[in-house]
Amino acid sequence: MRTSQISGFYKLSPEERLKVVKEFAQLSEEEANVIKNTGALAMEQVNRMIENVIGVMEVPLGIATNFLINGRDYLIPMAVEEPSVVAAASNAAKMARVKGGFFAESTEPRMIGQIQICSVKNAAKARKSILANKKKILELANQQDATLVRLGGGAKDLEVNVIKTHAGKMVIVHLIIDCRDAMGANAVNTMCEAVAPIIEEITEGRVLLRIVSNLAVHRLARASATFAKEVLGSEEAVDAIIKAYAFAAGDKYRCTTHNKGIMNGITAVALATGNDTRAVEAGAHAYASITGKYRPLTTYEKNRHGDIVGKIELPIAAGIIGGTTAVHPMAKANIKILGVKSARELAEVMASVGLAQNFAALRALATEGIQRGHMELHARNIAVMAGAAGELVDKVVEVLVKERKVKLDRAKEILEELR
Repeated sequence: MRTSQISGFYKLSPEERLKVVKEFAQLSEEEANVIKNTGALAMEQVNRMIENVIGVMEVPLGIATNFLINGRDYLIPMAVEEPSVVAAASNAAKMARVKGGFFAESTEPRMIGQIQICSVKNAAKARKSILANKKKILELANQQDATLVRLGGGAKDLEVNVIKTHAGKMVIVHLIIDCRDAMGANAVNTMCEAVAPIIEEITEGRVLLRIVSNLAVHRLARASATFAKEVLGSEEAVDAIIKAYAFAAGDKYRCTTHNKGIMNGITAVALATGNDTRAVEAGAHAYASITGKYRPLTTYEKNRHGDIVGKIELPIAAGIIGGTTAVHPMAKANIKILGVKSARELAEVMASVGLAQNFAALRALATEGIQRGHMELHARNIAVMAGAAGELVDKVVEVLVKERKVKLDRAKEILEELR
């Protein structure tokens, strides 16, 4: 009888674990070999990165072209499995170049570390006591990372909030920590752990959670670009794009997909550079809701010349040192391709890519429909699934696109006819 309760699984080597999984799932030798292939990573490296490793799941890596950001040209690595994402970003970047490309900026790379204090007799008094001891708490936090402090980072400020929950009032301390060129979660968590005892002493309460927040409201990236009406083709196209944006601004169901399109670009760059895609995604969507209403992370308006001006603002907690970026050879190579010299520059590039991706999607939706851009790439995937190889792939794709019927059964029929 098969069971997923496997004693000592974590103690096995990756090869031994794969053998267990192969037997459990009745994998073929070919399927097991696909999983075993680790690409740019050695199995020894992979085995240290996460637990219970058996292999590597690869995604395509593409390069977005045409990006001009703050007067500098960039080639942008994007790791993504969705068709047309890289092409769309490149096309929007080409359109933006006509008016000078993207102009981006960012705030200091400051993260929030949260310390939860429960069982406090007088929350207001506890808050005042913490603020009165702010200097002492910040000094203790900074003793945990002398290197970060020497580089200009470290604990910079402290905020205290009293919140009401179904479990009673809680006092929440926010340590504001400048993480410099790292994403910073480890540094933040270490500092929160270190100051917990003194905060308990000051408040006579009980510290429970000590953890980084992924809603990095002090670590914002912004970008803007102007898209000339001549490039877009007509005033009708401009108006259609503006109305498409208005739809997202007024309807949460459309807005969710609107913001997903932004993250198509940003997440692809985050993954390519070894950053925490889940943290970036969570922070972005939470920021979209920060006013109490879920809203677009971009805005669009017509200027006096009839061109479209697009803007984006969101938190981006991403780094160029530490974590996976320090150990993954592909991430290191991609950061070199980008040529970014700081976490802030990376965030500005990512925001620009997000704006480009979003504008490309809006333009496609408002003028030609999203399927036209997806169709050929989707047809290629379907042709391969049907069993086509080599030149037959292109021939099957040609018929599928011409018929506008991209279906697996039709691809198999076409392939049979061609053979």
